[in-house]
Amino acid sequence: MTSLRRTAIAAATGAGLMMAASSAFAVVVFNPINLPIPNTIDGLYVNVVTGATSTTSGPAGWDINPYGATAMQFFAPTPTTSSGYAGTAGVISNLALGTSISGLSAFVTGATTPPAASWNLNSSNNYVGFRFLNEAGSTVHYGWMQLGFGATVTQRTLLGYAFESTPNLAIQAGVVPEPGTYALMGLGLAGLMVAARRRKQD
Repeated sequence: MTSLRRTAIAAATGAGLMMAASSAFAVVVFNPINLPIPNTIDGLYVNVVTGATSTTSGPAGWDINPYGATAMQFFAPTPTTSSGYAGTAGVISNLALGTSISGLSAFVTGATTPPAASWNLNSSNNYVGFRFLNEAGSTVHYGWMQLGFGATVTQRTLLGYAFESTPNLAIQAGVVPEPGTYALMGLGLAGLMVAARRRKQD
């Protein structure tokens, strides 16, 4: 086998592995915070970028705010063109695992109260998509939060949230990169390095 052919095969293998890895999963920031959502008018404010939270008033640059004394409610910051929660017909949706959240999604802004029947009680299978403005670069990003409920909607916990670090890139509800994804990318780079080394030897 010629040096040129070996190089082409190794490069193609490496590139293919990297493409498979990058297309299979979005690069997301995931924060499993596991915080109770108080049954108050303030609830829980979260700045998803810094991780800052508050139960009395919004921390600087807060992005999501689940709250409510007797129901599960959500409030979105301004500007409304870069905030809000994924939903349809003005109602926030409990998304199925893997649902895409992107610029093609519809978003509900302001203060909203989804029907209690929207939620899976005694379950952690509850996902809400959102978009937010990253003040650091004035860029719009998409994310999701996972909610856990007890026997009623007033027994609730923010289990975690994730967001896409690349502006305007879609993210899938409940999906985070697995270690195997990065391993595939490493194999792809390794293939390119082997090809370069063989070319020098030949």
